[in-house]
This record gives sequence, structure tokens and C-alpha cells, in this order.
Amino acid sequence: MSALFRRTAARPPQDRLVTLIRKPGCHLCDDAQAVVERVCADLGVPWEGKDISRDPALHDQYWEQIPVVLVDGAQHTFWRVDEERLRRELTK
Repeated sequence: MSALFRRTAARPPQDRLVTLIRKPGCHLCDDAQAVVERVCADLGVPWEGKDISRDPALHDQYWEQIPVVLVDGAQHTFWRVDEERLRRELTK
């Protein structure tokens, strides 16, 4: 299956996965988590949180960008999470 097909194929929100990469004591991370929790609860999308202080690989990859939101493993946004943009991504 081509990358183009996977990207354009519609998937129900509950079949998606949002990952929030954050660290303790980060106010932007707290703000991002509030948005992720709200959007995912509204749409029935599962989400997970990952802490860069507990994962050296994530730290090396994302430490300058946190918070980072991944949708289905692909980077969606960083620093600030736009609620409407995340909703659009999860419902397309």
C-alpha cells in the first residue's frame, strides 16, 4: 500500500492514536495535555503520554520541541496544540 493511499484513506477516530511527548514541570506540556484530553475524549480517540525524561531516544529526538503531538506515529505539531487543527486531523 502506498504512503499516499494510507494518508488519504479515511479511518474512524477510535482507530487513531495520539501520543503526547512531554516532560515534568513544563507549562506548555500541561496546556497541550488539556487539549489532547478534551479532543480525544470528545472523539473517542485513544491517547498516550510519553515522558522525555524517562526515554533517552525521545529526549534526543524531541527535547527542543516539547510538547510534541504525534498522530498515528507521525508528528502533528509541537509547542502549542491548536484544538481545531487536531480535531480536523483526527476526523479526516
